[in-house]
Amino acid sequence: ILCGGLNNRYCVLDVEERPGQTTLTVSCSRSLSPTETCLLRDGWEMTPVCRGDVVHLEGQRDGASWLVDREKGFLVLQPDSLISGTSISSSIRCMRRAVLGEMFKSFDGSSKQMLNGTMVHDVFQKAATAKDFSSVTLSRLADQALHSPQYLPDMYRLGVSQEEMKQELHDYMPSLEHWAKEYLSPSSPKAVRLSIRAPGQCQDAAALLTITELVDIEENVWSPRFGLKGKIDVTARVRIHRPRNGQHHGSQEERTIPLELKTGRESNSIEHRSQVILYTLMSLERYSPDAGFLLYLKTGNLHPVVASHMDRRELLKLRNTLVHHLHNCVERRGEKSRLAPLPDILSNRQTCQYCPQSRNCALYQRALDGTSAGVSEGVAGDLLQQETGHLTPPHLRYFSHWVLLCCLEAATMETKNSQKNIWLQSPEESEKNGSCVGNLAISGPVTAQAEGAFLHRFQRSRPEPRAGSHSSGLASGDRIVVGDQEGRFVGLATGHLREVNRTSVSCTLDRDLSKFPGLLFRLDGHEGAVGLSTHLTNLSRLMESSQDNVGRVSDRLRELVVDLRPPEFISSLSSVLPKEAKDAVANILKGLNKPQKQAMKKVLLSKDYTLIVGMPGTGKTTTICTLVRILHACGFSVLLTSYTHSAVDNILLKLKRFRVGFLRLGQGQKVHPDILPYTEESARKKGVHTLSELEQLYNKELVVGTTCLGIRHPLFTRRRFDFCIVDEASQISQPVCVGPLFYARRFVLVGDHQQLPPIVQNQEARSLGMDESLFKRLELHRDAVVQLNVQYRMNRQIMSLSNSLMYEGRLECGSERTATSLITLPLLPSVLPELGSLAWIQATLLPSNPVCFLDCSAVPALETVEQGGISNHTEAALIHKLLLLLIKAGCKPGDIGVIAPYRQQLRTISGLLQASAFTGVEVNTVDRYQGRDKSLILLSFVRSTAEEGPLGELLKDWRRLNVAITRAKSKLLMLGSATTLRRYAPVEKLLNHLQRENLISFVERIKHFSLSQLLGPVSAQ
Repeated sequence: ILCGGLNNRYCVLDVEERPGQTTLTVSCSRSLSPTETCLLRDGWEMTPVCRGDVVHLEGQRDGASWLVDREKGFLVLQPDSLISGTSISSSIRCMRRAVLGEMFKSFDGSSKQMLNGTMVHDVFQKAATAKDFSSVTLSRLADQALHSPQYLPDMYRLGVSQEEMKQELHDYMPSLEHWAKEYLSPSSPKAVRLSIRAPGQCQDAAALLTITELVDIEENVWSPRFGLKGKIDVTARVRIHRPRNGQHHGSQEERTIPLELKTGRESNSIEHRSQVILYTLMSLERYSPDAGFLLYLKTGNLHPVVASHMDRRELLKLRNTLVHHLHNCVERRGEKSRLAPLPDILSNRQTCQYCPQSRNCALYQRALDGTSAGVSEGVAGDLLQQETGHLTPPHLRYFSHWVLLCCLEAATMETKNSQKNIWLQSPEESEKNGSCVGNLAISGPVTAQAEGAFLHRFQRSRPEPRAGSHSSGLASGDRIVVGDQEGRFVGLATGHLREVNRTSVSCTLDRDLSKFPGLLFRLDGHEGAVGLSTHLTNLSRLMESSQDNVGRVSDRLRELVVDLRPPEFISSLSSVLPKEAKDAVANILKGLNKPQKQAMKKVLLSKDYTLIVGMPGTGKTTTICTLVRILHACGFSVLLTSYTHSAVDNILLKLKRFRVGFLRLGQGQKVHPDILPYTEESARKKGVHTLSELEQLYNKELVVGTTCLGIRHPLFTRRRFDFCIVDEASQISQPVCVGPLFYARRFVLVGDHQQLPPIVQNQEARSLGMDESLFKRLELHRDAVVQLNVQYRMNRQIMSLSNSLMYEGRLECGSERTATSLITLPLLPSVLPELGSLAWIQATLLPSNPVCFLDCSAVPALETVEQGGISNHTEAALIHKLLLLLIKAGCKPGDIGVIAPYRQQLRTISGLLQASAFTGVEVNTVDRYQGRDKSLILLSFVRSTAEEGPLGELLKDWRRLNVAITRAKSKLLMLGSATTLRRYAPVEKLLNHLQRENLISFVERIKHFSLSQLLGPVSAQ
């Protein structure tokens, strides 16, 4: 928390409330000294502030005391949480809806009116960019919008025709042209009269304001000073003329102010005016605007909006209330957490009737208390009955339980979110952490790649001093946000990194930054939106009533997922397989082993779902690919999903070889290059200009591939599939996994709950079961489970580790070739003489010893706690030496993988592998290696302490250890301190097996062992 300087951030240590005022004791750090006081009064005392909150203060300051009252000052609660102006203005009518809107973001969906408004905005903004509002240009831009790939999917989603939209869109064109003639004519500019306070004046005075230029479109603004964010429709340059003593002559000045466009009814309402006021507030650092404009595009009328201190104060108080509820959606009751109450239900029939959050409003209320007690009469009671009357107590408990888990997890994610470092850390500090590249200047022209995508090339003002250091930080494909080096323009643009090296950076951004000539930029890694709105949205849909097809799907899924109804199966394949497909299916089945064939049969016979357990190396991807081929041959439609883009693409790459057609949904930069020709984006480039052409594209292929988070795509508003296949299902949390299942009659979950579970960062949420996947939940129905236990990856000795640890001997080698596979080291005889008396390392390198644990207990090889985490420099140096010897012995670097459970250890190892000889060696976490393999794996356990202390969580996880030891095909080398590692139950079981098989090399047995003898010049290096 910064002291003074940027944004006057403080931590609240104590809150003392009295009638008419609240006194806060605050500190610039979490220590008790030094402290300051802040007196809130004249309405500010109603601000919900709690101990531990971070606040930003502005106001009258006298020594160590602050005063925030009616006339001066602001208090901003949790300023690092940036809230949109739209959310705050919506809270004016109903705070509960605004809070729910932030939690269940996707529910404030689109409508025909909203789409029309977006298209009119687009036409206006493009005309402003071209500085041409002639009727010919406006008509051309309108037609472009009607045939644009940007809006056709939304028309498809809403079920409206291009002709319908054309009529509505063209109705606006005359008023746009008329407005431009009125206000943008350079020869006869029209002035707007408004009351505005001149600098140094105590009272408002009349002023004339003339628009001279529209300088920016969709300007992105982040304001960590006031905890606000937003996109300003149009940024206008204006000339302000202040008459003096009632005379025409007076002072003139140029200002930049926001212009908010509205396409709905001209109301000049408090919500509309509030949005403009918030835009002026969030852009204070950039432009210090005195006022803003509301432009109603239907009429062309322009309304000036001038904000008083009181206006800004009341809006910030609304923002603070909204943030308070979002940050405190969970409350502690004794040792347990429970959902906290939201703002009261409005109970206004007209408002509630059309509220997009009505279902979530009712569900949350029932989740809170399990009944409708206290609100059983009137509008609120009607709402509860209408939206939740069909749900049973188990359904409500499931919803309540998972909303609580999501809120706990979201709070932890928010705490760990590094977005605030973009404004709280200097570029130099962030560069040290590897999350930023600073001092960048635009190099060469900016080129438009597509609608809203601009390719930028930046030159570093000074080259990266250490070769390879950038590799541990930002990498190609990372999400980024760009601001200026000095911190005045935060969040200028967002996008994705394309390439970063010692001298330059290239990236695709959503805005063209060439309009900032001479500005130096900083580029920060950006995780994107932090929160679990997709989880909550899917939970809400699962509770939907059966008034339409989607609702009936929800009823059925509740039976299967919540009530755990046993799945049903057909008795005979003859009623499933079309006669014309039998030969093709029989031909496809020829290459499968017995468990894989059983899986195919089980899926075809299912009425509800099948679970395929893919043990390590058992050809899970091949099995899915074959299943899709069979279903495709039978004429069934298939929705293929997974949590990651890479998992989806791995299956599609195999399908591509068999010439199975498919459509891949998703952004091009996240899709494998070889799959790009099959994407919607690629198909559109070939010519999709009408709704019928788009519908043909969406319905053409039987197979559609996307991630679990990609189901908000318009295609799913109309299309349903015969089967949905979810890969990596044991790694996906239940609410996310449910999402794709709404769109299929039957589903197949593929995974293995003995491998990596869903990632859960909050310890309480994990203890309450958030890491239980839907795969694990449904596995209790054994009739639905098929196990793939014939593996083609590991040799017999490596496989025995996993069999001993997890599978009780069920894993089998698929062939004798797999069972006896050994690594090839043709040059090993020339390397062995270098080792002298180090017999243990000779034995370690021998291909005939495929498994070896190197016990470093007596070296000693102690762990080190550093700023970035835990590492073990001795183990890292040993790995460096072993890699050097293995590569000299003839092992290809690309066949080698290094795994460690701690990221800091990966950084330490990577730092030792900068020489060109190691190019191709992959160093990564256990999680990143899930589903992948290498001929040779080196595993560093890291943990080694001389004293007993608290145990870390990572090595306690049986599933993570199982993944780590099953990535190697021919040779597995493990390094660690057995003395320390025996304190972890999973590793102790592994060590006992290794000891029985005599697979441990005790470093302390070397008679004249010297670490320097082994490492030689490596340590110095």
